[in-house]
Amino acid sequence: MDYGTAGTALATGLLFGFVLEQAGFGSPCKLTAQFRLTDWSVFKVMFTAIIVAAIGILLLQMNNTFDSQGFYVAEMYLWGTVLGAALIGAGFAIGGYCPGTSVVGLGSGRIDGLVFMLGMVMGVWVFAMVYDSAFIQTIVNATPMEARTVTEWLGVSPWLVVIAMLLMLAGGFLVGRALEQRSHGVYSAEDITEGRDPGEGDDLGRDLGREASAARRGEAD
Repeated sequence: MDYGTAGTALATGLLFGFVLEQAGFGSPCKLTAQFRLTDWSVFKVMFTAIIVAAIGILLLQMNNTFDSQGFYVAEMYLWGTVLGAALIGAGFAIGGYCPGTSVVGLGSGRIDGLVFMLGMVMGVWVFAMVYDSAFIQTIVNATPMEARTVTEWLGVSPWLVVIAMLLMLAGGFLVGRALEQRSHGVYSAEDITEGRDPGEGDDLGRDLGREASAARRGEAD
């Protein structure tokens, strides 16, 4: 066993989990608010991370840091991917967690994080049991695609795809900001830990300020 690699992976995972918790991503409020289009923090963080990773990988490939065997891209099965994406998206929306944030939620003492993790493990176990059935194999193997990446599929430069993703990110930031302003706003870590909706803390502060001002005026009279 390579203890150096294992230790690095463990330290990276702990740091990642700490950052997720500090950002409030260990609470289901963040993910469900994203599906309600009232808090776009998940989109902004994850899409930014994807683009940074994509640029980093392209730069490493340009320098031939990874040889031809450095990356494995699985075969693309259209309808299996579409159905799987729909199911996992429904799980995210209902449970309020993804696999990573459920571990963070459990680590911070949230019982619903444990429930989500148990449901996830059971789902994987059931799928493994029925994977070889004719029904599942028909769906999984339907519509195989020769192209395994977007660049292969469209026949364009990978940098063009990155530029398109940057434009999508900019558009997402603008749309998300507009929708956040129309709703209650973005959940902060304090909102989540104190169990309140965004903006309630400001409303409470204004109410207390008005009450204090009224009390001072009464004493002056």
